[in-house]
Amino acid sequence: MSLLSVAQAAQALADGGLVALPTETVYGLAARADDDRAVAKIFATKGRPADHPLIVHVADAAAAQAFAADWPALAQRLTAAFWPGPLTVIVPRRAGVAEGAAGGHATIGLRCPSHPGFAAVLTEAQRLGVPGLAAPSANRFGRVSPTTAQHVLDEFGGAVPVLDGGACDVGIESTIVDCSRGHPVLLRPGTLSAAALAAAAGEALRAPDAQAPKAAGTLAAHYAPHARLRLFSPAGLAQALAEAAARAPAGLAVYSRARWAHAAWRWVAMADDPGLTARQLFATLRRLDDEGVREIWVEAPPGDDPRWAGVLDRLQRAAAAHPS
Repeated sequence: MSLLSVAQAAQALADGGLVALPTETVYGLAARADDDRAVAKIFATKGRPADHPLIVHVADAAAAQAFAADWPALAQRLTAAFWPGPLTVIVPRRAGVAEGAAGGHATIGLRCPSHPGFAAVLTEAQRLGVPGLAAPSANRFGRVSPTTAQHVLDEFGGAVPVLDGGACDVGIESTIVDCSRGHPVLLRPGTLSAAALAAAAGEALRAPDAQAPKAAGTLAAHYAPHARLRLFSPAGLAQALAEAAARAPAGLAVYSRARWAHAAWRWVAMADDPGLTARQLFATLRRLDDEGVREIWVEAPPGDDPRWAGVLDRLQRAAAAHPS
């Protein structure tokens, strides 16, 4: 059966199986985090390198501390402000716990999702002895994340059972903050604002450095559709489209805030609101792939507006998968 109930999903996870679960960000490919053999199925199913760590999802801060060797005051402040929600904190990992999920690293990423479907499964799984769930995005490694149950079914051909929790409200993955080294470091932007994070942390977040721990979704090339994605400044897109209009390239789609409707390409409007764009981004890229487009030319969001940081990050990494 491809679609599961909460009870069926929890039992499958307790038994060491894989289940795709909805979160408020994207759908996750879940396995019990305390079973390295179960976690290995995630890496094999996704085609993900075994040293690229997964995020472990927990019910609350008390459950998170079962995976942590230390629970820094910084992590406590941030999780008190944003859990349950789209925030992952990186903390020192408890020795002998969730080594497979952490990719063998000394740190571990922890998150408490706010989606009621995920929470219900986690509550039932805890009753069956499962302390937390490792759950990266439920897609092939490096590809576009799923934001509906149908996306997951399409991705794996129905081979992975799914709890259908509707479309994801946030639409891009969680913000990741490293709390393991005494000061907050933003490893991956999401939809949480830098100002709100700094206010909760008590200091401004720093940029990653060479000593930053490995974290999910931070490779240079990621989140890529099958079509080649090219990212343009507004002026650069206008120039490129002026040239394209004369030669009518086959299989071109344009995704932009400015209106660029033309018979020579498929135009999709990007919302002016960064939150709405985040919610629609991956579904839009998947739809264009389904339509068979060859290239997607995207108007880059404003880099000087921090509200767009998460969307811009995903688009930059998607474009890096098909360099010019």
